[in-house]
Amino acid sequence: MFAVQPTVGGTASRPPESGGGARRSLTFLLFLAAVAFPCAVLYRAAAPIAALPSFARWDSGSTPVVISAVESDNEDARLEKVLKEAAMEDKTVILTTLNAAWASPGSIIDLFIESFRFGDGTCKLLNHLVIITLDRKAYVRCMSIHFHCFALTTTGVDFSREKHFMSAGYLKMMWRRIEFLRVVLEKGYNFIFSDADIMWFRDPLPHFYPDGDFQIACDQYLGSATDLGNRPNGGFNYVKSNNRSIEFYKFWYSSREKHPGLHDQDVLNFIKYDPLLAEIGVRIRFLSTTYFGGICEPSRDFSKVCTMHANCCIGLGRKIHDLRVMLDDWRNYMALPPNIKRSGLYSWRVPQNCSLAELQS
Repeated sequence: MFAVQPTVGGTASRPPESGGGARRSLTFLLFLAAVAFPCAVLYRAAAPIAALPSFARWDSGSTPVVISAVESDNEDARLEKVLKEAAMEDKTVILTTLNAAWASPGSIIDLFIESFRFGDGTCKLLNHLVIITLDRKAYVRCMSIHFHCFALTTTGVDFSREKHFMSAGYLKMMWRRIEFLRVVLEKGYNFIFSDADIMWFRDPLPHFYPDGDFQIACDQYLGSATDLGNRPNGGFNYVKSNNRSIEFYKFWYSSREKHPGLHDQDVLNFIKYDPLLAEIGVRIRFLSTTYFGGICEPSRDFSKVCTMHANCCIGLGRKIHDLRVMLDDWRNYMALPPNIKRSGLYSWRVPQNCSLAELQS
């Protein structure tokens, strides 16, 4: 259950519960069924799972195995195909990346997709989600749970294992992502990029700025969408495809050479002050943690929260634990009567295994 925030004049107690435990359990189960079943039907009917593409085969154990990302299909053509199939009417797609470490059953990717199914109006957005897989195991798992999967390869690099924060492998993976996102923009697609350790509880599209080219969530939000002092987090951003955003991504990627040993987020904190951005004309907007929260700075209002990120958290096991708690908190909130939802008495039970004292991740 949610933690109860103290109120003026004392500590608020939980609202009285009526009926027996069995009745409460039945009500909660009926709520979950009412949410999950229509979502599953909509999700599957809108875009049924496609057959494995020609660059995968079945081994003797009936397990799909990726042979090569480019053996029989052109990578550029495959990317164009999957983006076109997943795009909204305005050519916006939702993107996430996945490697083997986050792909195991019960791991990060399952919680990510589950949040869409139990979010408020988010189920339909799964039809626009493309999972960019970075290794064979991740691709195989993606094809078993989703229908828009793209195998992205990087010659000579193994992205399959968990990449510890700021390790050489982690840095390569982050910069490969920036390079790929620029390609998506060059193809004319807008995108919402989301790390898979982000829970989606509401449709974020109504809360993006119409005049922003590049919009990014924050570890710390100072109150203004244009304040360059905000601490951005590269795990969630909305980017419009235009010449300004494309040039911005080129500059961002090239800046890694000027700042060796830093990841994309730290480099962004340097270049956001660079005069070249004014020359490019890119319009940067920082997203409020009221709608786009995380463990670093949680969204305090359950009636407004769109996403919650397991940032400020290092370690796969810790992330999984706190994401599960986060998802349970949301389910419990959604099952409450409207008058209790409006009371504002409930807050997240995270962080638990994650620690606010850690570096953001």
